[in-house]
Amino acid sequence: MKKILEALPQIKNFLLKNEGMSQTVVKNTFWLSISELAGRALRIIIIIYAARVLGAAGWGTFAYLTSLAAVFTIFSDIGISSVVVREVTKSPEREGVYFSTAFAVKFVLTLVSLAILVFLTPLFTGIPISQTLLGLVGLLFVFDSLRRFSTSLFRAREKMEREAAVNVLTQTSIVVAGFIALSLSQTPESLGAAYATGAGIGFLAAAYLLRDNIKKLFVGFDKTLVASIIKDAWPLSFGAIFGMLLVNIDTVMIGWFKSAEEVGFYSAAQKPISMLYILPTLIVGGVFPVLAKFAYKNPDGFRKVFEKSLGLIAMVAFPLAIGIMLTSGEIISLVYGSEYAAAAPSLRILGLTIITAFPVSIIIHGVFAHNKQTSLVPLWISGATLNIVLNLILIPRNGISGAAWASLITQIIINGLIWLKMKKINSFNIFQKLPVILLATFMMSVATIIGKLLDIHILIIIPIAVAAYFGSLAFSGERVLDEILGRKKVTDI
Repeated sequence: MKKILEALPQIKNFLLKNEGMSQTVVKNTFWLSISELAGRALRIIIIIYAARVLGAAGWGTFAYLTSLAAVFTIFSDIGISSVVVREVTKSPEREGVYFSTAFAVKFVLTLVSLAILVFLTPLFTGIPISQTLLGLVGLLFVFDSLRRFSTSLFRAREKMEREAAVNVLTQTSIVVAGFIALSLSQTPESLGAAYATGAGIGFLAAAYLLRDNIKKLFVGFDKTLVASIIKDAWPLSFGAIFGMLLVNIDTVMIGWFKSAEEVGFYSAAQKPISMLYILPTLIVGGVFPVLAKFAYKNPDGFRKVFEKSLGLIAMVAFPLAIGIMLTSGEIISLVYGSEYAAAAPSLRILGLTIITAFPVSIIIHGVFAHNKQTSLVPLWISGATLNIVLNLILIPRNGISGAAWASLITQIIINGLIWLKMKKINSFNIFQKLPVILLATFMMSVATIIGKLLDIHILIIIPIAVAAYFGSLAFSGERVLDEILGRKKVTDI
């Protein structure tokens, strides 16, 4: 006990102070992991409960509106948050000016997006939506949009512990408010009120932590920077729009062609995947400031950090994708119940998108660190167009499975081209590690299939499969696990 007490100051310093590049990366990644994993775990609790309580139709109506709001969140940001992170990281003395100016641009875009969301949404869907629900989702959109922007300053300061605190508070508030609201009235409007309340609490918490910056909002504003911020941000907006379209536009388009019930089934399949999409961003969030520093000054150092990060992401992506594909029916039944069995085929297809979506998250940030994001714009425009066209063709013919196939095909093509673009900027290589990762994934698949044949419960199959995967990695001759996690010594950066 005495040793634990003596170690507490060191632990506190490690988790709350920046004391060197490696420690800061680990600290930031830790807090981002706590923020997103705890936040997502809390959110999934209310999602599962609401889906069961509201039924496929009621849940589908709410999911349709929140997906639409998520699309507008991207239009209200257009990459401004990433520009703030990059510029403040490079020039901390300009923090107040960049934050104030970027906030002004962000606020105007948020109001414009809100007006479009509230007034035009009823014109483009056959799903009946009450004005009350629409207004509540509008509030959710505003609070969430401004809260997320505030985290850009936490990231620029490399103080992700504050971002974690705000995010966990937000999600906890949504869960608590959600259970209370649904216990009083089991309607989409009640759930909308809970989400708006939780998002409002999160926004107020972020505003309090940034109260000094907010006091100087008008003093720090520099109108000459507006054009520069928009110029740097707009190429990133295409990437964000492309990513958000892949996650949300299919739900919106299903609402155009199909019923609220089918939207509910697809949303049930999509939610676990969109939750998992956050995993690579935990690594990216902790590593990006280092990549931004190394991009021009130390290309070899950039490549080493980039390859290790990409290898770690691949090590997570392959077993997740194949595991979901093999157990989609069991996952849906466990999480949502037999009423949502029709969601399993879509989950099986969407699970495979993890293989392409996970690695590209850090590849895009590698391109951005080199300030080459403009070169990705044609790819993102092509990807968004391709996804919409495929949805128009496949949803009327194949229903929600068609939407899932549209997402998978689009990601394979566009993310593959983005991969090749990054190799031209700073050539990298992780293929020497892939055979070991694929072998471990195969061993995990065998364990999973055997478990299913023996009719073992999914909650028992999962730990057995995880043990098979990491056991294979640990005993591999290439020691890929040690290399990726940094236990095997590599040349100093």
